[in-house]
Amino acid sequence: MKRILLFVATNVAVLVLLSIVLRLLGVDSMLDQQGVAIDYNALLILSAVIGFGGSLISLAMSKWIAKRTTGARVISQPSNEVESWLLSRVQQHAQRAGIEMPEVAVYDSPQPNAFATGARRNSALVAVSTGLLGSMRREEVDAVLGHEVSHIANGDMVTLTLLQGVVNTFVVFLSRVIGFVVDRVVFKTERGYGPGFFITVILSQILLGILASMIVMAFSRYREFRADAGGAELAGRGNMIAALERLGQTAPGAELPAQMRGFGISGGIGHGLRRLFMSHPPIEERIAALKNRS
Repeated sequence: MKRILLFVATNVAVLVLLSIVLRLLGVDSMLDQQGVAIDYNALLILSAVIGFGGSLISLAMSKWIAKRTTGARVISQPSNEVESWLLSRVQQHAQRAGIEMPEVAVYDSPQPNAFATGARRNSALVAVSTGLLGSMRREEVDAVLGHEVSHIANGDMVTLTLLQGVVNTFVVFLSRVIGFVVDRVVFKTERGYGPGFFITVILSQILLGILASMIVMAFSRYREFRADAGGAELAGRGNMIAALERLGQTAPGAELPAQMRGFGISGGIGHGLRRLFMSHPPIEERIAALKNRS
């Protein structure tokens, strides 16, 4: 509920700020001279429907999508000692983190990875790859499980969805305001929408979309540091560091499907400007952050 209230307050605050900025820049007066006015409230509502529609649907379907895209098999009844141990450790972490027991699944992949997803903290999914189970010691796997449970306890899936919806909303909103101004003031379109509007909207959405992606990825990297700290608290800092070091030793290869990539414990490697679009910080920085924690 706090996140939803924060989202509403953020939208209202940004709308007020945009209205003030547009007035200070004289955009309203320029449009008034053209005999045109923008209904900002109606435009914001339309933008929110477009911006949040896909994000909320994806969140609601996240567990189903994760199972389908990875082929994850939920452990409803453990068939061996490893599965029993996984259920036991996730349950203990969930109890300490103050959330209900999530579903636990295993999926076939040679790459060591794991992810957590779900629309609600108390109805989530934690999945680990066979590659992770086969390449890590139990203590390291335990730290990875703690990391994923921390994602759930922190509400990261919901927060990331709300953030994505907010930035999507304002990409749609600002691109249409810019298109409207350019079409009326520069191209002198008097009635309806001219080609200048549609061309400007498309270009603005591309440029603003790039900026929006950078904002979302910056938060995604921040939440990984928080989840690492949570994993360290649940399973021990030494084990969390060892797990990250083990992940750092694996060569970059096949990753999670695109829909789930931001929710895995490890991501791709980026340099220069590409780092701005990484969902995960470099392993070295994550290890350093844990070592520097008091």
